[in-house]
Amino acid sequence: MKSVALEAFPRSVKKRNAVKKLRADGRIPGVLYGGGLESLDVEIDVKTFGDLVKNATSEALLVDLDCDGKKNLALVQEVQHHPLSGDFLHVDLHTVKEDAPATVYVPVESTGEAIGVKVDGGLLEHILFRVRVRGLLKDIPDMLVADVSTMEIGHTLHIKDLEVPDGVEIMANADS
Repeated sequence: MKSVALEAFPRSVKKRNAVKKLRADGRIPGVLYGGGLESLDVEIDVKTFGDLVKNATSEALLVDLDCDGKKNLALVQEVQHHPLSGDFLHVDLHTVKEDAPATVYVPVESTGEAIGVKVDGGLLEHILFRVRVRGLLKDIPDMLVADVSTMEIGHTLHIKDLEVPDGVEIMANADS
């Protein structure tokens, strides 16, 4: 899993009106927590963060957070959006260690054209779009690929059929 650089600034404002003004100025309030550190209120540039989210290949976004000269490796744990406009309201960043296992969701993409679809006119139904995995961050792939090119009508692909790198474990029933 690759990390991307993100700059944040310590946030001193906590009151509702001050946070509204912060958003109006193009900043997103957030919090950095975990890893034995005291939680830190931060603010992030909305355009920079929006570009990171838009270009992310996975739901699990790993960032090298530079906050006031201090570097932290963090996972974007939660992003809150405005229900109507979709604007970013708040970002939760969870500090992680590179040498400690982490649990994240990874997307599942299919590749190839199934024989049952191409030859027999069948329909390929993709049911599982993401799967929870655990491993070291350097070992976790950006996505898992399911090769469907050998599938015929009536065949099913299970989680146990996915190719997973060494050191990464799928946290789901293998027969799903």
